[in-house]
Formats: sequence, C-alpha cells, structure tokens
Amino acid sequence: MFAFKNTIKDLNYSSDFKEFLRGVKVSIPVLLGIIPFALVLGAQASHKGFSILEVPLLTGLNFAGGSEFAILEVWSNPPNILFLMLITFLVNSRHLLMGATIAPFIRHLPNRKALTMLFFMCDESWAMSLTDAQKRNPQNPYQGLSLGFYTGLCFALYVMWVVFTTLGVGIGSILGDITKFGFDMAFPAVFLVLLRGMWKGFKAAGPWLVSLLAAALAYKFLPQGWYVLVGAISGIASAFFLIGDEK
Repeated sequence: MFAFKNTIKDLNYSSDFKEFLRGVKVSIPVLLGIIPFALVLGAQASHKGFSILEVPLLTGLNFAGGSEFAILEVWSNPPNILFLMLITFLVNSRHLLMGATIAPFIRHLPNRKALTMLFFMCDESWAMSLTDAQKRNPQNPYQGLSLGFYTGLCFALYVMWVVFTTLGVGIGSILGDITKFGFDMAFPAVFLVLLRGMWKGFKAAGPWLVSLLAAALAYKFLPQGWYVLVGAISGIASAFFLIGDEK
C-alpha cells in the first residue's frame, strides 16, 4: 500500500494528475456495477466465519475477486489449505497472461513502479487501460499507456473493493442472504461488458466457452465447489492447445 501511495506521489500536478482523475472518472460506471458483488462477497465471507478485520485482509492482499468467491464456495471448517491454494492459483493464473500482455507497455519503468502496477492490476483495470492505450495511440499502443490513467483506475477499484467487501460483513449479518435481492448478478454482468469491449470473434473466445461448458457440467453433476476447479483447468488447457494450434 505504501508503494501505491508513492506511485501516486510520483504523479505531477499537471497532465499526470489530470490523467489520474480521468482514470477515477472512467472507473465510476464499473464501480457501480462492482459494488453489489463486493457486498455479496463480504456477506458470504461473514457467513463462513470471517470477521470484519479478516475480510479486508482477504480482499486487500489477494486483490482478485474471482478467486475470493471461489475459495469461499469451497470453504470448510477447518479449511483445506492446500485445496484453497490450488484453486486460488488456478483461478488467478490468468494474471500470468495479463501480466505478459501488459509487460511491453511498462518495460521502460523501474521495477518498483512496474511491480506495484502488477500487484494492483485486476481484470477491469487491465482491460480498460489497454483499450485506452489503443485509442490514444493506434499506430503504436505500447507508447499509449497512461501511467496516471492506470493509477487512477487501480486506486478507485482497490479502495472500493476493500471498503465495500468490509461493509458487506455488516450488511450480511443484518439482511442475511443478500443474493435474494439479485446482487450476485452484477458479477457476471461486469465481465460480460468487459468481454464485449475486447471481443475478437468466437475463435479467440474459445477457452472462455470451453471453461463455461465444463464448469456448467461440473456444477450439475459433481459435488459442490468442484465446478470452480474443473472450469479453471479446462479453460487453461484449452487456451494452451488453441494457442499451440495457431502457432
């Protein structure tokens, strides 16, 4: 967190600060979509026995909502640590590809800044910053990434996620199962919007479709929680083979 504050301080108060504010502003529609399932995550965590201090540690140190929902789905008492680590790794393994994709955009930065950017990278900030870089410099998008814009996105998304997942602990204890209000629909809705913005045809979306089908079948026929593991492994395997075929 201190490194993130230092990154913000590194922004000057002219063009970079304006870019920071632009990133915060652009993130607002996404924030409105994410807040409901941040509350859902906090409520689910409270039902699994997490305290109001443990939830922000979970969501702040592992800034990846997909894996947090996944481990809560299979959480037991006592927890199976190795199984939880495996699921977290598999669900978060997409960050390996995301990091490799964004690496050419930040290779000129010192490690201190680059590693800080990668820690706070999430699906939304990754997709929106790369799309913005393409719009800013269509001829050479590698030079179009705005550090200020990216920092603004990450700042808004990170603070919102930690704050509202923590608030979800209190809301969950008062309202009970808040999924009955339809809040959990926000999670797939946000990712459908991101997918639409990066859509390049059915061929490129092959691993998504394979993962979806495998997870749906596992949800129907396997014990609770296994669909997460099956969907993640199927998506990774199909991506590997499809990329290999293209090469």
